[in-house]
Amino acid sequence: MSVITIIGSGMMGSALAFPARENGHEVRLVGTHLDREIIDTCRKTNRHPKFERDFPEGLSFYQIEEVETALIGTDIVIGGVSSFGVEWFGEKILPILPEGMVVLTVTKGLLDTEDGRLLTYPAYWQQKLDAMGKKLSLNAVGGPCTSYELVAHDQTEVAFCGKDLSVLRMLKEAMTTSYYHISITTDITGIESAVALKNGYALGVALTVGLCQKEFGKDSPLHFNSQAGIFGQSLKEMTKLLEFQNAYSTRNLSVGIGDLYVTVYGGRTRLVGILLGRGMSMQEAEEELKGVTLESLVVAKRVARVIRYHAAKGTLDMKDFPLLLHIDEILTENVPVTIPWEAFTYEEEV
Repeated sequence: MSVITIIGSGMMGSALAFPARENGHEVRLVGTHLDREIIDTCRKTNRHPKFERDFPEGLSFYQIEEVETALIGTDIVIGGVSSFGVEWFGEKILPILPEGMVVLTVTKGLLDTEDGRLLTYPAYWQQKLDAMGKKLSLNAVGGPCTSYELVAHDQTEVAFCGKDLSVLRMLKEAMTTSYYHISITTDITGIESAVALKNGYALGVALTVGLCQKEFGKDSPLHFNSQAGIFGQSLKEMTKLLEFQNAYSTRNLSVGIGDLYVTVYGGRTRLVGILLGRGMSMQEAEEELKGVTLESLVVAKRVARVIRYHAAKGTLDMKDFPLLLHIDEILTENVPVTIPWEAFTYEEEV
């Protein structure tokens, strides 16, 4: 039995407490400075306020001020912060983790740099560790997994990525259950890029749902041709971007495509895409969804900046990314949704 400490009591971090505890591990759930009410509720009810199922018996709950107590004797740390907590995790948590600690993070996203790179979160955190002269084992989770379905024990297939295959095997053994199935790979860039890129493209698919509601009525039957068209274009653009990222294994594109499918059919990204497709401005959509974090929008903007940077240098062609660049225009320039369908077509002789 291991001691697993989850730092960040958002929905995904908290959901991983289920397979961890059900495998017999001691599990400690630590809230961030933004999670105080969540931890109070968990202590009173043994249930996360967003879940419809109690935690397995035996979890311990900690406020952020108690994090160092929670870390005593810990074997594995799971980072459960959202992409908006990436800097906080790097500045406040990494420095207090014991040397050599195995870390598994659920945070999905990419950072763009001034010199036109897309940086995965493990790479960003590794830079922080290198500056400290500290060594930790950084690993990450990617794949199609919604937190509430994991809590419900729906069959779920994900991938863990990291530098050391032996560490990944240990993590797989610690977390695998009859409903949580884990592939392992050392292609950190491939997994982390694929599951981040899907966010912007899921927004693109959701736009067509809103457009159809605008044209045919909110209660009209779903129209799948347009959704499929955007889904296919997303696959083409994601493939190009993974090649640009020097992802090692094209197999890991499937992890991102699976994640794209899940995100299209549920969650915050779908909601904002539908509202934009109906004709709302970005400002109106944000007001409609006030209080909802929209991580997908951040990823789309960052990737679009990198595409434009490299297009100016001649190392990428903007014609390869008509969908993502239109999504960026919608988000940053408030242009109306006019999906460039003809730009998706191609001519090929084989």
